[in-house]
Amino acid sequence: MSVSNTSDVPLLAGGFINVGMIKKPTDLGTRHTKVVCTMGPACWEVDQIETLIDAGMNIARFNFSHGDHKGHKACLDRLREAANNKNQNVAVMLDTKGPEIRSGFFANGAKNICLTKGDTLTLTTDYDYKGDSHKIACSYPSLPTSVKPGQSILVADGSLVLTVLNCDVEDGEVQCRIENNAKIGERKNMNLPGVVVDLPTLTEKDIDDIVNFGIKNEVDFIAASFVRKASDVKKIRQILSDNGGQQIKIICKIENLEGLQNYPDILRATDAIMVARGDLGMEIPPEKVFLAQKYMIREANIAGKPVVTATQMLESMVNNPRPTRAECSDVANACYDGTDCVMLSGETANGVYFEDAVNVMVRTCCEAESSVNFNTLFQSVRNSIKKRHSLSAGESIASSAVKTAIDINAKVIVVLSETGATARHIAKFRPGIPVAVLTPNPVVARQSFGILKGCYSFIIDSLDDTDAIIQETVNEIRMVGVANEGDPIVIVAGTTFGMGKTNQIKVEYVQSNYWDADAEDESDISAHHAGRDMRHSHLKQSYQSGGGHKGCTIS
Repeated sequence: MSVSNTSDVPLLAGGFINVGMIKKPTDLGTRHTKVVCTMGPACWEVDQIETLIDAGMNIARFNFSHGDHKGHKACLDRLREAANNKNQNVAVMLDTKGPEIRSGFFANGAKNICLTKGDTLTLTTDYDYKGDSHKIACSYPSLPTSVKPGQSILVADGSLVLTVLNCDVEDGEVQCRIENNAKIGERKNMNLPGVVVDLPTLTEKDIDDIVNFGIKNEVDFIAASFVRKASDVKKIRQILSDNGGQQIKIICKIENLEGLQNYPDILRATDAIMVARGDLGMEIPPEKVFLAQKYMIREANIAGKPVVTATQMLESMVNNPRPTRAECSDVANACYDGTDCVMLSGETANGVYFEDAVNVMVRTCCEAESSVNFNTLFQSVRNSIKKRHSLSAGESIASSAVKTAIDINAKVIVVLSETGATARHIAKFRPGIPVAVLTPNPVVARQSFGILKGCYSFIIDSLDDTDAIIQETVNEIRMVGVANEGDPIVIVAGTTFGMGKTNQIKVEYVQSNYWDADAEDESDISAHHAGRDMRHSHLKQSYQSGGGHKGCTIS
């Protein structure tokens, strides 16, 4: 039983839910939460990627724990071809491999070994050692000095549990008791719950991947694995800056207890957060992962930093066409928690039912959001921020814009932004209507469409003549049916001579005028729309094209 966090008086949560909502068809035009899809053999051909885009993909994730630069580049080229075909500003995420601890290889060509509960297993830091059921290698050189008797070591995603008996620093060995019968293969991941590991957050491979692939190929996000402290973020940002990748946003993956303990500092330093529940569930008790998720999402919401919830959200759909009911509840609860994005991993990378997985994810997000009172959510976010600190100028203007949209029942908020800062501020206050981000910067367009909740992006030629842009945008919104004559629209301009400052809020009312054209005439904006989600966006698609004001061409 939960209590509403948005009511003035204590009330049970869920007051907006009734039988009628359960019976009503899902409105796919209401989605605010974004979807991240992992690229892989099951979905990486052009036509398959187009299917993902049509289904609702906002970010394509490239997992650098697998593959090489050549293979990833080929997939990236196909992604960009598909995105261009679909006129969508799909963002690209490079997910680093990060530091890892793995078991070693086996003797006599064995691919697996069987371990028996109660037996003793020795772990050696000599990684050249070929193991058996009595002794195996571990890739972590500092293992004997990092663990203590009584601590647990989890192998192969926790399928094997070991308890440390004693540590021999001189010989580089750790003796363990096997806690369960298990059959494991070579090079399995190993977790040391509660241990501060002596490994760099960025490995040489990670740096090479960021510099020679990410920056070179203009990815939009770096998802940094196993971030443990704010200095890790600063190092990544320095690498990006030194190599011309300042425009790339950093998503910190919180995957262990150390990162969780340093979360406030990490949150201040990063651009976004990923709640990476897989390894986190190895590092802390699994029954506490949901608490960590709620804590991290709430803090990110207050800070205005987008947050991605990841790992095993629809895991059963790797092999099945339908999810479990618990999985759908997991996705919905992440939406209720306040996540900006939900992520699919093996479901799209290796799953036969990759399209079905995205469809289920999208529909579940839409259903969860349909029971959210966005008006009270706005006030809750604002009050939570003010409890911590005074609003900045940008936050205050964004808050005012969203409040104005609520008060006048606006149909859409239009944001003119060069850097994306204004769009991020608007998204922070969770408007219940679509946010159309108009920007001349393709990177900002992809990042806004990719990760900012409720935002849809459009690339325009320039922001020089804002009055003309606003006039044509209002006309376009009416022509494509997003708003009707007399409906209000809130305009937020985020330009101050290229400085990226929010400095203007306007309310425009949709009007018809003598410039209106016949059906055969064409509109420059709708002709070259980029970022319109044909199936799931609030912004209806138009197939008109033709002469519009320079600076308003959405390409």
